Amino acid sequence: MLNLGPLAFAAPWLLLALAALPALWWLLRVTPPAPRRIAFPAIRLLRDLPTGEETPARTPWWLLLLRLLAAALVVLGLARPVLGPGGGAGGEGSLLLVVDDGWAAAADWPARMAAASATLERAAREGRRAALLPTAPAETGDAPRLIGPMPAEDLRARLAALRPKPWPPDRAAALAAFAAWHAGNPGPLTTLLVSDGVAHGPEAGRLPAALAAAGRLSVALAEARPHRLLPPPVAEADRLRIRVQQVPIGMATEAGVLARTGDGRALARADVPIPADAASGEATLELPLELRNQVVRLEIEGETGAGGVVLLDERFRRRPVGLLPGAEDSADAPLIGELFYLDRALAPFTELRRAPLDRLLSRPIAVLALADRPVPEGPEREALTRWVEQGGTLLRFAGPRLAEHPDPLLPVPLRAERQLGGALSWEQPQRLAPFPETSPFAGLPIPAEVTVERQVLAEPSPQLTERSWARLADGTPLVTAEARGAGRVVLFHVTANAEWSNLPLSGLFVQMLRRIVALSAGIQGAEGEAPLAPLETLDGFGRLGAAPPAAAAIPAAQIDATAPSPRHPPGWYGTPGQDATAAAYRRALNLGGAVPAPEAAPPPPAGAAIIGIGGIPAERDLGPWLLAAALLLLALDLLIGLRLRGLLRPGFAALALLLSAQPSLAQTAQAQSTDPALATRLAYVVTGDGTLDETLRMGLVGLSEFVNRRTAAALADPAAVTPGQDDLSFFPLLYWCVTPEAPQPDNAMVAALNSFMRNGGIILFDTRDEGSGEGFAPGARAALRRVTRDLAIPPLAPLAEDHVLKRSFYLLPDLPGRFAGGRVWVARDQDRANDSVSPVIIGGHDWASAWAIDARGNNPFAAIPGGDRQRTLAYRFGVNLVMYALTGNYKGDQVHVPAILERLGN
Repeated sequence: MLNLGPLAFAAPWLLLALAALPALWWLLRVTPPAPRRIAFPAIRLLRDLPTGEETPARTPWWLLLLRLLAAALVVLGLARPVLGPGGGAGGEGSLLLVVDDGWAAAADWPARMAAASATLERAAREGRRAALLPTAPAETGDAPRLIGPMPAEDLRARLAALRPKPWPPDRAAALAAFAAWHAGNPGPLTTLLVSDGVAHGPEAGRLPAALAAAGRLSVALAEARPHRLLPPPVAEADRLRIRVQQVPIGMATEAGVLARTGDGRALARADVPIPADAASGEATLELPLELRNQVVRLEIEGETGAGGVVLLDERFRRRPVGLLPGAEDSADAPLIGELFYLDRALAPFTELRRAPLDRLLSRPIAVLALADRPVPEGPEREALTRWVEQGGTLLRFAGPRLAEHPDPLLPVPLRAERQLGGALSWEQPQRLAPFPETSPFAGLPIPAEVTVERQVLAEPSPQLTERSWARLADGTPLVTAEARGAGRVVLFHVTANAEWSNLPLSGLFVQMLRRIVALSAGIQGAEGEAPLAPLETLDGFGRLGAAPPAAAAIPAAQIDATAPSPRHPPGWYGTPGQDATAAAYRRALNLGGAVPAPEAAPPPPAGAAIIGIGGIPAERDLGPWLLAAALLLLALDLLIGLRLRGLLRPGFAALALLLSAQPSLAQTAQAQSTDPALATRLAYVVTGDGTLDETLRMGLVGLSEFVNRRTAAALADPAAVTPGQDDLSFFPLLYWCVTPEAPQPDNAMVAALNSFMRNGGIILFDTRDEGSGEGFAPGARAALRRVTRDLAIPPLAPLAEDHVLKRSFYLLPDLPGRFAGGRVWVARDQDRANDSVSPVIIGGHDWASAWAIDARGNNPFAAIPGGDRQRTLAYRFGVNLVMYALTGNYKGDQVHVPAILERLGN
């Protein structure tokens, strides 16, 4: 390979042919053009001919120059010139590409691949052999292994298939693989290490040192972007405390953290400042509890990778609360019942459970509220004590029973009951004092009308001040708390009803309860050694998807101590097949909570060349362009020769030259045409509602992209059609969202639709009213009857379990969309028209909204109630639907192969 600054030649020996250009000049110069043929005129015209005879002896200089230029372009094009060749690793011998493909490499993965590809391209031009060594374990669980050596051209596909992994690299295993390979290949070696710049352990420098000792080493580093890691947040009363870890750099930076729902909507953003040379930064994300319970994912804005994603399971949101009254008979009595106000204060934002104590503790629960209920000595007290020490929050309310029979499950010893007009009395009802700064209630406004007439006093002690979360104006405690093991006990020194105080009548009571519930540890999901199977896992870019084949279940008690690996990738774990009521058993395994904070990798070994990742100019192969220019000049030379011989008129010469210089007009028109006959695409019926039509377009765009990624089909952008005006014969599937205001089709529309179905087209009618609770589209069923009144629709039946639509690509138990539940109707299998392919499919699941993606690639509509899992099933139904529309009933034929063979035999 010959480098000439910004230009390089992959086959420089072909440039020797340029030395033959002078000989070509001499040959062309002495060889005259062929004589021009002229028809001999009549004898009478001879007198008009010039008497002097002229014969050209040489080729004209301009034609000679044209031919020499064409020859030079052919020689230069065959020499494979490259503009802006990458510097590559240089050196000699085989090329070894060592690529860090762990979680830290995902942020600038395209730039890393560009650096590796540029080096591999240079090795391919030089005819060298190459090998590839990824440093992260494979998804199959295999340790890093070296691929090759092989011709560099053959390694391109292997390099292009490489993807970042959602776990750290194993450089020790990569070093062992390299040592074993190098022992069997002792020749000269040139190595390019595409490093992620993170240490990943104390022995990070051993692999670069071994590579440098084996030959020439170049290290590709990305220094512009700091490597960041997002650990799980800390749940506080009304906020999430977020921390972002980062490899320290010499300048202050800021990271934006987005809180997203299950359907991809961003609810809030927290800016996390990171000082210069600091390893982490903190910020708080404040959200109302109703919104906070919808957050299932935190991610660093503008970055891709599993290290910048945290999944939030029920421990961060849902807080089941159990209620136990002192007396069951009057607990719910309006205005005076012990649980009347607690029920109304907690119901809007928690899951309330009522049962005997043993049944309440048999299920995961976050808070247990006891309303004036003493805990006698025995199994009940032992069970409560054990539950609190394991992380539960025991919320207690005073009353006559507790004042008379106190027990050890109290934050402070009780002294006596004080009431208005009693022995321990005050002259007038007491108001509340401002909450201490250390109290979870700090910052809550205290209404002036909230007063206390009766309370249970606490025994004075040195710990009383620090255990008091709320006090009355005279300094006596109103709410006290004490930590017990991993949990806590909280006591309101008044009753849970309005008998001793009007606090339960105020909004302050609701806010105080919310703070206490939010402070609880939440529920832990499945307990003990119950296995949690991988439901959805993150890939290296931080995207949720199906779990890899090597993923295995994790015992519930060990999930917090499990480090992400090919066997246990980060993502959602739980019990497959459970419905939304068992959501508490879905647990999140996050990368940020299991790997150490990122640290900068040690500097490269002495003598190693440093290559910056990013900003590498793309190489351009000039050979095809030079050869095309040479062919154009040769075509021009041919036309000029024909013209000099008188065989071509000037007008035809110009036209021929124009056609030779430009692509075929027919091909250009075909490339630029949007004619539906030139590509397979889905279509939707225009409803006249701009918002709905845009939703339908986004839905079919999302489905088309999903089909293109997962199957061999190639769908173009969907089309909006109006039956009776547009030709429907080009589309295999027509999506018709029937609105309550949809008019009855006219005769032209009916004829077009009937012809469409008769010729093999399928219409999907969607009323958007299944599983939507109160009815998302009331009146859509009547509109469906009105729309289909004159259409030639065959008899329908509910979709059978063995219908081809459920297995044309994926095996699906049901066909959800944005809504789940309800029936899907198709033509009866007994009707053999169109090879038993149903021309209509009717449902009300709002599939288009489930498929829809906006300009940013997010899903703007929530899938109810199954979330991401339901959306995945909706996409899979869409794939089955497209396969059904494109290929018909072939899956059904495969199922009945024995019967078909039997018929053929007969």
